[in-house]
Amino acid sequence: MRRLLCIVAVLLLPAVMAPAQERPAPEAASGRRQAAEAVARHEMVVAANPLATRAGLDILRQGGSAIDAAIAVQMMLNLVEPQSSGIGGGAFILYWDAGQKLLYAYDGRETAPAAARPDRFLQPDGRPMDFAAAVVGGRSVGVPGVLRALEAAHRIHGRLDWAAGFQPAIAAATAGFPVSPRLQRLLEIDPALRRDPKARALFYTPDGPALPAGTLLRNPELAATLQRIAADGADAFYRGPVADAIVAAVRGHPDNPGDLTHADLADYRATTRPPLCGSFRLMRVCGFGPPSSGGIASLQILGILEALGPAQPGPVTPEAVHLYAEAARLAFADRDAYVADQDFVRVPVDGLLDRAYLARRARLIDPARSSGRAEPGDPPGRRGLAPPAGLGLPERGTSHVSIVDRAGNALAMTTTIENAFGARLMVAGFLLNNQLTDFSFLPERDGRAVANRVEPGKRPRSSMAPTILFDASGRLYGVAGSPGGSAIINYVTRSLWLILDRGYDPLAAISLPHFGSRNGPTELETDAPAEWQAVLEAMGHTVRRLEMTSGLHVIIRGPQGWTGAADPRREGLALGD
Repeated sequence: MRRLLCIVAVLLLPAVMAPAQERPAPEAASGRRQAAEAVARHEMVVAANPLATRAGLDILRQGGSAIDAAIAVQMMLNLVEPQSSGIGGGAFILYWDAGQKLLYAYDGRETAPAAARPDRFLQPDGRPMDFAAAVVGGRSVGVPGVLRALEAAHRIHGRLDWAAGFQPAIAAATAGFPVSPRLQRLLEIDPALRRDPKARALFYTPDGPALPAGTLLRNPELAATLQRIAADGADAFYRGPVADAIVAAVRGHPDNPGDLTHADLADYRATTRPPLCGSFRLMRVCGFGPPSSGGIASLQILGILEALGPAQPGPVTPEAVHLYAEAARLAFADRDAYVADQDFVRVPVDGLLDRAYLARRARLIDPARSSGRAEPGDPPGRRGLAPPAGLGLPERGTSHVSIVDRAGNALAMTTTIENAFGARLMVAGFLLNNQLTDFSFLPERDGRAVANRVEPGKRPRSSMAPTILFDASGRLYGVAGSPGGSAIINYVTRSLWLILDRGYDPLAAISLPHFGSRNGPTELETDAPAEWQAVLEAMGHTVRRLEMTSGLHVIIRGPQGWTGAADPRREGLALGD
């Protein structure tokens, strides 16, 4: 495979770290929640399932690098958390190579098949398809990319053989693993997965219900697939029997067939992109640029908050929630207007992150009153662009992995099959993505082409926000990311803001009830304080309370080494040495 090396060194900020502030106690922020936290001197893995975390740490203990461990984590997640990610999906990987002092960004996002057309999700009458009707079946399946991205990163950064990372998942798929309570619940409530014969045979009892939590589940078909890929590399997925099975399942779906071909699979390439870095206070915050909107929106929110004034350490007040929500509203307005796959659409990235532009946006915020809804701004460089990208539909079947190894390398990988259980198509022991529903269903708006419309070979816009932090001296400071669809942007940015601006430790930041806006209602997690809602409504906010099941996995450097925290809302675990 070609190695496309587009590498950007992380720029260092000539500044001095601010003195440490007293941090809110985790129990004060978390209420009834108990988050999973670990402190380790040398290396740390945080992932969404204990079996995946342990698989990654075992690889580190064998002398593997962060990318070697990530391969083990991803393969195990495919087995034990199949609703969220796997080899049938895609990923964005940020990788800090401590030896080279370079930050790499590997784009393993799925692509539209060569036969895809802008009207893919339109009904005969020209109206958009219902989301559920579009998701289930072959129509929504994009060309998977996670294996090519892992392979590209492993070629440069791997210390162990490629096959080493596959062995824990192969062993667990063969011997069996206990079905987790979360997997059981999601299997039980999903209305469509049972209609796939392979999925029904694997995940459900003969009389219909999902396998009970604790049931030993074996997946020998996945074990065989992983053995092929371990032995022959990613080519064993993109060509041969596995590729045959993918094409047959997609094109042969009885109700909603797709058009993915053998050539689409064989031609897929992961690519490297320039990491997207900006400053916040005395930190360097690095994320992923287009086709993800996560990095741009996160840096915009932080930049607007910085423009509003100095850091204010201490517990979150309703007034602080107001300022955060208004900053997020502005960032989401720009996201929806300007961000799509920049291989197809010119995105004014520099203009959107221009400090003077963000200062102008910050001046739109009334400290005492909500704007209700923000309009996109006029960033430098926007002239001559395509019209707005259009509203997409968010990733929901997603996971995040944060890793630091003892050599100081770090990985932030957000990985997804889009909706929970993807397209509800199981082949060769794994599920296929429905990533193409992240494109705009409407190809035109006001007679003009929408930037995030479906096009052959295009990557749909994402909200994933893997993030790596550096302190003022250029040292690795932290790793963060989350699943959660378009809410990922607020989950990650709010947590970084709490840690960097208000002095929260990772456990407290993750556990605090979520808040934010996606340029609609101001959203509060169901257990957020009643005072927040009362004050916000008095300031003109329309408040919506909802379940906000993030999956934040954060690692932060501290006096004792690395502190890792896994979101208490899911089943994750942080472990290290």
